[in-house]
Amino acid sequence: MSGGSREPMFNLPGSLVFLILALAAVHGFREFFLSAQVDAEFMRALAFVPGRFAYESDPDAVAAALTKLAAAGDRDALLIAQFFLDDGRADYRTLVSYAFLHGDWTHLGMNVLWLAAFGAPVAQRFGAGRTIAFFLFTAAAGAGAHYLVHPVDLIPVVGASASVSGMMAAALRFIFQPGAPLGPSIFALREPGASAQAPALPLRRAWRDKRVVQFALLWFAINLVVGLLAKPLGIAEGGVAWEAHAGGFLAGFLFFGLFDPPAAPARAQEAEA
Repeated sequence: MSGGSREPMFNLPGSLVFLILALAAVHGFREFFLSAQVDAEFMRALAFVPGRFAYESDPDAVAAALTKLAAAGDRDALLIAQFFLDDGRADYRTLVSYAFLHGDWTHLGMNVLWLAAFGAPVAQRFGAGRTIAFFLFTAAAGAGAHYLVHPVDLIPVVGASASVSGMMAAALRFIFQPGAPLGPSIFALREPGASAQAPALPLRRAWRDKRVVQFALLWFAINLVVGLLAKPLGIAEGGVAWEAHAGGFLAGFLFFGLFDPPAAPARAQEAEA
C-alpha cells in the first residue's frame, strides 16, 4: 500500500454536491415520510402542470381538453387531470420546483449520474452561486418549452432532466477546447480545475465546431427517440417530457455566456476558426 497521496474517487464541486443532496433529500422525504395521499398533495403543489398556466388565459381550451378525456372514457386520466388542475391558478414557483421531484429512485439516480458527469466541469467554471442559478434557469426554460408544445396538458411534469440537459449543453461550449476534459491535452492536464482554465467557444464558433454539432445532433436524436418510444415500450409509465429536455439544452447552450464568470479565460478568437 503506497504512502503517497491519492486523488479522491469523487471530487465534485460543493454546489453540485448541494444540488444532488437536495434532490435526494426531497425524494427521500416523499418516499419515507409522506403517505400516498399527502404525497399526491405535495406533487400537486410543486409539480409543473402546463394546463394551470393555460387556464388563466384560455380556460375554454382547458375545459375542451377535459371534455375530450371524458369522451374517451378514461375515467382515471380524467380524475388525475381534474386533481392536478385544482383551482386552475398558476403557481410560478413550479417552473423550478418541479425539478426537485422525481418519479422513483431510478429516475433520480439517472439524473444524478448525468448531473455529476456533466455538471462537475460546469460547476468548476461557474462557481457556486452561478451554478445554482443556472440549474434553476434551465429548469424554467425546460418548463417553458414543454408548455409551448403542450399548453393544455394536465399531466404533471417532474424531474431535473431539463437542468441536466442544460449542464450538458453548457459543457459543450468548452469541454473540447485545449486543456478541457475532452480537449487535445486531456492526458496532460488532469489537475482539479482544468475545466475552468479552458477558453470557451464563442457562440458563433460553437455552431460550426464539428465535435459540438455531432454531440448535439446525437443528443437530440436519442432524446427524441426515447421521448417518443418510452411510453409505448413501457420504459416510462407516464412518458418522457423530451420537450423540456430540449428546452433546457437550448437554454444552456445559448445563454452559457450569461453565467460564465467575467474572470473565465478569454474565448477562442474568431480568427482561429
